[in-house]
Amino acid sequence: MTAKPTDNPADPFKKALAEATKVLADDPEMGVTYSVDPPGMTADAVRLPQVSRRMTREEVLLARGTADAFALRRRYHDGATHARYRPQGQMARDLYEAMETARCEAVGARAMPGTASNIDCVIAAEAAKRGYGQAREAGEVPLSVAAGYMVRQLATGRPLPEGAGNAMELWRGFIEDQAGGTLEGLEDVLADQAAFARFARQVITDLGYGDQLGEDPDFDEEEDQEDSAESEDDAPEEYGEEQGEESEEADASPEQSQDDMQDAAQAHVSPDDMADMEMGEETELPDGEAPLEPPPPAPHSEADPEYKVFIPEFDEEIRAEDLAEPAELERLRAYLDQQLDPLKGAVGRLANKLQRRLQAQQNRSWEFDREEGILDAGRLARVVANPTTPLSFKVEKDTEFRDTVVTLLLDNSGSMRGRPISIAAICADVLARTLERCDVKVEILGFTTRAWKGGQSRERWLAEGRAQAPGRLNDLRHIIYKSADAPWRRARENLGLMMKEGLLKENIDGEALEWAHRRMMARPEARKILMVISDGAPVDDSTLSVNAANYLEKHLRDVIAMVERRKAVELIAIGIGHDVTRYYQRAVTITDVEQLAGAMTEQLASLFDKDPRGRARMVGIRKAS
Repeated sequence: MTAKPTDNPADPFKKALAEATKVLADDPEMGVTYSVDPPGMTADAVRLPQVSRRMTREEVLLARGTADAFALRRRYHDGATHARYRPQGQMARDLYEAMETARCEAVGARAMPGTASNIDCVIAAEAAKRGYGQAREAGEVPLSVAAGYMVRQLATGRPLPEGAGNAMELWRGFIEDQAGGTLEGLEDVLADQAAFARFARQVITDLGYGDQLGEDPDFDEEEDQEDSAESEDDAPEEYGEEQGEESEEADASPEQSQDDMQDAAQAHVSPDDMADMEMGEETELPDGEAPLEPPPPAPHSEADPEYKVFIPEFDEEIRAEDLAEPAELERLRAYLDQQLDPLKGAVGRLANKLQRRLQAQQNRSWEFDREEGILDAGRLARVVANPTTPLSFKVEKDTEFRDTVVTLLLDNSGSMRGRPISIAAICADVLARTLERCDVKVEILGFTTRAWKGGQSRERWLAEGRAQAPGRLNDLRHIIYKSADAPWRRARENLGLMMKEGLLKENIDGEALEWAHRRMMARPEARKILMVISDGAPVDDSTLSVNAANYLEKHLRDVIAMVERRKAVELIAIGIGHDVTRYYQRAVTITDVEQLAGAMTEQLASLFDKDPRGRARMVGIRKAS
């Protein structure tokens, strides 16, 4: 009896690829499936891209490259070693993962050169999907992606596909300046995963993210080895003493032995020592043995470890809806709408202009002749005549902005009271609505202090003797008006909180910017944009009266330098009536608060402009000289 031939011409190829993947991975029990879902790998199976009946060249190459990449990862990667050295911080972890993936693929390419060209097809497809070929600035490409590309090129000596090569070149200067010396040792550690993990952690430190590594696992291992060695050195002496006492103890009963041991233990403890132990006091250690010191506290700032906070326990990060009752928020929102009714027309026109500019780059495009997807209406008559007709579906292509998050960080200081804060609130509201329509997530944050002139922090400082240079001496209040994942309709009332009497106090910009940056780094989106709206330098009378006059301003500059150096977040600033270009590289200053709406929309629109000249153009906004 002969086997029935398959109806799908792609089945023989899929079966052969599955078997080859198992052999390459050196795992004959591994499961291999094909799906329209994104490719992935679990502990015992891999999921490859679907191959249709047509078996187009693109489908075949993508399936083969993905299969090779997963197989090499399975063969040359040890999960326990990887987890041992994995960093704690998100950016450091992304760098670590990208470099380990590049290592596995490079080791495999050396042993099996055919895998390199297959994986190149996957890299090229991913780079094209992400738009790396059109990127003109380093901030348009994640640093982790570029670092992985560079490790792969250095390890294999192969040129990268065009889009990936462009992404790497945008970051090459920075990576080589910061980590060039470490990268020279790549060849020596490539085949040893543990050595490579230590190498990767050093590269991460060189790139400025050493603070995200966490504890050094090798340091703990060295301590354990030293403890073991000391125990072995002491063992012979103790063993001899025990042998000498064995004969005497053998004649004693178990009860007597136990009593003797308790008596001996108490004989070495004086009554004073016993009192100290009962009171919970520490006893002195013998000479030559230092007490274990507690680990140093974590710095209050990643940007400047020397930045001090006298006492952080009175700080708060709070949602807007927790600062007022629902009825009060509704009343404040109505008041905000009333205050800004004359401006709504102008702001609405600017919002429509921004939306048109964004949607002009988001026109729907489709891939036709697909095996799965949405039924193509143009093929409807043919499908009705013959329902088994293949290639009758279409799939919508991904748009550029669905992987973007924008954070608006609003200065809620007392100097913003009145018209500035009203316009800032309504502009944030309109921008959130506009960007939400364009599938861009928006987060709205505010920063101020809980009290004027220090609050509980200052009271504690006075009670404890007025220490010199105590650092920041006020209670922070960081407000979440709208989280990135919350729809605008749920957060609309929250923006009225800015009209609440007594909310706006002092502004400590550096810590607020660092807080907003941390929140953005925890987001999964590939592109992150942070817009700061402020009316000048950080001011807190309590802090500045007992520290250096530039204490808060220096910290703000340090945080800005950290954000701009890491380039994971695109930072923009708008100064209201004050020149903020002395702090931020990308900033504009407006002289009239009514210009704020135009400044915000033009700044955001320029960021999304595909034309570099458009990105550099700020229409209708006067830059500070």
